[in-house]
Amino acid sequence: MLQVLSLQKDMINLRVMGKHHLPDPALNIGFWQVVKMCFKPLKNGKFRIFHARRVDEMIQALILKYVFRAKIKIIFSSAAQRHRAGFTKWLTDRMDAVLAMCNASASYLHRKPDAVIYHGVKTDVYVPVEDKQTTFNNLGFPGKYGIAILGRVRKQKGVHLFVNGAIEALKNHPDFTAVVVGSISSSNQEFVDELKAKIDNAGMSERIIFAGEQPFSKLPEIFSSLSVVAALSDNEGFGLTILEAMSAGSAVLASEAGAWPEVVRQGVDGYVVPIADQKAVTEKLDLLMQDPAKLAEMGKAGRERVLEKFDVQREANQLVEFYRELQARE
Repeated sequence: MLQVLSLQKDMINLRVMGKHHLPDPALNIGFWQVVKMCFKPLKNGKFRIFHARRVDEMIQALILKYVFRAKIKIIFSSAAQRHRAGFTKWLTDRMDAVLAMCNASASYLHRKPDAVIYHGVKTDVYVPVEDKQTTFNNLGFPGKYGIAILGRVRKQKGVHLFVNGAIEALKNHPDFTAVVVGSISSSNQEFVDELKAKIDNAGMSERIIFAGEQPFSKLPEIFSSLSVVAALSDNEGFGLTILEAMSAGSAVLASEAGAWPEVVRQGVDGYVVPIADQKAVTEKLDLLMQDPAKLAEMGKAGRERVLEKFDVQREANQLVEFYRELQARE
């Protein structure tokens, strides 16, 4: 949302209810400020657009519309891939429009979405580098090629699939190093300790590295240094990790979660494997590491795909066009 807002704020008159880690505090507006604002009609007589992304935001919008008689039209964006509770369905039926973030999330909605608008990433932030090895080594990692999984370190994210696959596949590929990047909560420490014990027993402690949580500002450089990025979650709403990796010129290995099967072209940008399929993960990791030249080609293909289909400017443009179209409806 923050990436899109950074572009939309220059395209439309935009405010955000709640601080939401906004980089520009001037965009923030409180509920009662919205109530006051909505008493002032727009000069052109059009409706204001309220874009809700969560259930509590739908409730706020309906209160504005039916209690305070605000002249608004409400959009709800759904990225979730789960069947909704009855109350959420009731709220959704009272939206003026519903958007889905991918075809998979659209399939879980009980009403047909008005449009499917895919998320995008900042392709000027997540960029390829000329020399991946130097970048990887400068980050403090050994080896010629890096493979990694990024995100919170827990079982639901498939970190164990990555580690188990790396233990086997790295035996055949001495030039590769595997890295796990992400925060470890106290509730997942036992899970991580078990993985580290497996790594030690396999004699891989210098080639499978837990790097811990990294500053957000450092992530684009990490992505660009990697030859393969894995994302192996059991479920995702959309999953920006794969787009960020592809934009940075990395080949990808993804599970069939989120929008990933709709984003990744099998054998072109990388591979998609069934959820929680250890055998498939290990086989594809080994296959990817067999040909570093092919990895570079996949990285270039992924970058081109993101530039063509998944740039955040495209997402911002499509959303603004949809707002204006909804405003024009009677």
